[in-house]
Amino acid sequence: MFVVLLRFSDNKGAAGHHMPGHQEWIRHGLQDGVFLLAGGIQPGLGGAVLAHNITPKDLHKRVEEDPFVAQSVVTAEIIEIAPGMADERLSFLL
Repeated sequence: MFVVLLRFSDNKGAAGHHMPGHQEWIRHGLQDGVFLLAGGIQPGLGGAVLAHNITPKDLHKRVEEDPFVAQSVVTAEIIEIAPGMADERLSFLL
C-alpha cells in the first residue's frame, strides 16, 4: 500500500490550467482499482492518494504521468506502507 503526497510547488499558479488532466489521471486510477482514495491536504497544501495493487516501479511511472507532476505544479513523495493490522473493512489490504 502506498501514500502519494502531492505538495504544491512554486508553480502552483498553473494548477487551473492542468486541472482537467490531473482529474482525469485520478479518475483513471480509481477506475482501474489502483487508487483507493484521493483528496486534498489541508489547508490547501496539495493532495494525497492512497494506492495499492501496484509495484513501486509502476506507481512511480504512473505518478510521473500526472500532469501536475509533469508540469511541476506539485512535487510527489511516495511512501510505502506494509500493513500489519487493519480494521475488518480494510482487510483486503493485508
